[in-house]
Amino acid sequence: MRVVLAEDLFLLRDGLVRLLQAHGFEIAAAVESGPELAAALAELDPDVAVVDVRLPPTHTDEGLQCALDARRKRPGLPVLVLSQHVEQLYARELLADGTGGVGYLLKDRVFDAGQFVDAVRRVAAGGTAMDPQVIQQLLARRSGDDRPLARLTPREREVLELMAQGRSNAAIAGKLVVTERAIAKHTANIFAKLGLEVSEDDNRRVLAVLAYLDHGR
Repeated sequence: MRVVLAEDLFLLRDGLVRLLQAHGFEIAAAVESGPELAAALAELDPDVAVVDVRLPPTHTDEGLQCALDARRKRPGLPVLVLSQHVEQLYARELLADGTGGVGYLLKDRVFDAGQFVDAVRRVAAGGTAMDPQVIQQLLARRSGDDRPLARLTPREREVLELMAQGRSNAAIAGKLVVTERAIAKHTANIFAKLGLEVSEDDNRRVLAVLAYLDHGR
């Protein structure tokens, strides 16, 4: 699996390269600026891009904009964005085209090697890997003024949060130490209360839930 990595801090970039290589990834390019990232994405056609939001020369959202431009040129290009803070706008922009293969993680998650590598693999496979803190903020933002969301039970909200992270029913069941059948029942209740069509496609259901949570911002 070929990766283009963009991170301007040398020690972090080098650490990510070593970590990904240790888990069987091929590093097609490891760059430190927006122009280098744009060139690498255009020329190397990677399986997944792991991109810091803020890159030189602007140190604003250079990395994100390069990734979004690459996805416009190659729809569905898997992109995992790394950010220092929760920025809901970045998550919305990534999800806007609805094609999946997107992720948004806080840089703190990089220090959990297993979680980070799992997120890269999930995004590369066309799935979604959203940081739990982003999901929590979206849930908190909606809960005060949205009746369907308010009708969810505490357990259903917990399941919804894990679902929006990109976890399958089996993974949620393992996390909550319950049966997969119980999670399937909770999931059906969640979709019914939120007025969403039930789907067996994990990626589509994640995007549907996130679209709902972020609707009417």
